Amino acid sequence: MDFSQIAFLLILGAALYLFVSERLRVDVTAMLTLLALVLTGVLDSKQALSGFASEPAIIVAAVFVISGGLAATGITERLGQWIGRAAGHGEGRAIAVTMPAVAALSSFTHHVMVTAMMLPILTRFAKSRGLSASRLLMPMSFAASLGTTLTLVSAPAFLLADNLLERTGSPGLGIFSITPIGLALIAIGVLYMLAARWFLPKRGGEHGDDGYLRLDRYRTELVIVDGSRWSTRPLAELQKALGDRFVMTGWLRDGQRRQDLGPSSPLISGDILLVEASADALASLHDDAGLDLNAIKRFGEHADGDGEAQLVQAVVAPGSEFIGRSVRELDFARRFHAVIAGLWRQQGAVAPRLSDARLREGDLLVLWGRPARFTELAAHHGFLMLVPFAGEARRRIRAPLALAILALTVLTAATEWLPAPLAFLLGAVAMVATRCVDVEQAYREIDVRIFVMIAGVIPLGVAMEQTGTAQLLAQGMLHVIAGWSPLMILLVMFTAAALLTQILSDAATTVLLGPIAISLAQSLGLPPTPFVVCTALGAVVAFLTPIGHHGNLLILGPGQYRFGDFLRIGLPLTTLIAFVSAWMARWLWLDGPLWPALS
Repeated sequence: MDFSQIAFLLILGAALYLFVSERLRVDVTAMLTLLALVLTGVLDSKQALSGFASEPAIIVAAVFVISGGLAATGITERLGQWIGRAAGHGEGRAIAVTMPAVAALSSFTHHVMVTAMMLPILTRFAKSRGLSASRLLMPMSFAASLGTTLTLVSAPAFLLADNLLERTGSPGLGIFSITPIGLALIAIGVLYMLAARWFLPKRGGEHGDDGYLRLDRYRTELVIVDGSRWSTRPLAELQKALGDRFVMTGWLRDGQRRQDLGPSSPLISGDILLVEASADALASLHDDAGLDLNAIKRFGEHADGDGEAQLVQAVVAPGSEFIGRSVRELDFARRFHAVIAGLWRQQGAVAPRLSDARLREGDLLVLWGRPARFTELAAHHGFLMLVPFAGEARRRIRAPLALAILALTVLTAATEWLPAPLAFLLGAVAMVATRCVDVEQAYREIDVRIFVMIAGVIPLGVAMEQTGTAQLLAQGMLHVIAGWSPLMILLVMFTAAALLTQILSDAATTVLLGPIAISLAQSLGLPPTPFVVCTALGAVVAFLTPIGHHGNLLILGPGQYRFGDFLRIGLPLTTLIAFVSAWMARWLWLDGPLWPALS
């Protein structure tokens, strides 16, 4: 071994220690590793910084923005609610419906985001139907990870695998090259979880009671504005557009409460709808040009001052002068130059009209006004606190546009009309340019840690190849597996990645083992693609522990899972996935048989 190999192995050992121990954040560790490779002379500065301009880093950043656009327009939320309704009443049907749908959602969005979105939906679903949440959350989380095998862009590991193959002069992978394997894995995963659901733990979960959902019940009033696109359209259409977290409590027309109007009745400009809405729905209502919050329409002119108008929330303090007085009596808009647009109360009835509600200690008021006036309100002794409103507006009117952008992005990348990085970068820019997601939120959607980590670990793979370390390790493995069949060698690469990914990210695992897989294939005189793909698959879909995937960590508490639950359920599934992955990779790239010989 020469100096460069020794230096590389020392840096690699230190990086692995920091990645596993988590003494530093993964992005900081990646940057320290990059700097160490330059300072020791293993790589020059151009090679070390190549990761920031790499295709995987660009695509990952773009996918985060596109995912943010789908979430901001309410598409992901709507799909999640549809899944909950389609799941029926039984455990088996819920798993059979949820897993393929979640997998499809994860194919073009971040799987952790999909898991986070589906977690409260399935928890509520389980409670309403008397089912155990732990029987549903693990299949859902596994499906989110399996869904990343449907396209090249849904997991960083596959983008890095493609990057490794292109550096060797191989053709690389198309956006749907791994789709046949992904379809097979999802089918196997669904069938396995349906058969193994009896072995899943039957626990209620920490979120079994719906107390954490109570902040979804903001009382407010909605008015149909003059010339509204909703005018003359039935109420049912508006309810469908606003989603499930929008509940009608009354309908006023010409100042009179009407009991004879229902979902099929047409809306008329000036109608006032008394509603309970989630924080997101409440923020979205004010952003719809055809709707407005009634209090803002009536009293918004009093909200003067500097700065752009915004929503904040304030808690009525103990002993406040507001207690026992109605919103109408307070004349809040003229006195404080802000509008009470909504009210949340933990317990007790609220008057049908917001203006008639008598305030109590602990009531949460949603206020609309300008920052200059909020500075004055924050110091008022009648409020316990003044904090930004938690709701995120859903730009539902742009949902069709967001879907069209996603479809065109995928089509452009799949037909290679533009290179995949440019196609997805164009899609991300289109999401911002068409205001499906605002630019500030787009930047927030990008997980900088993942972006920096990918840019930082790519030089590790370059260094492993350049120093000859990959060839050295491959030769060592070749002595052990000499004479083994290609299928067995593919299983070895999958297994090595499956074990390493329990302590490292899928991206880091692929970067470390990918060059070894390439050297191994070259030594055997075989194309490297199936070996690199199996390595990436092992890094992405190995369900041995809850720490192997961030999605599993999300469900660990809500499902009251134990470490052993994942090993008991995940080990047989991972074994099945390993054989299917190796078999399909051999069929796709080594001309192996699709079906086993029967004789």
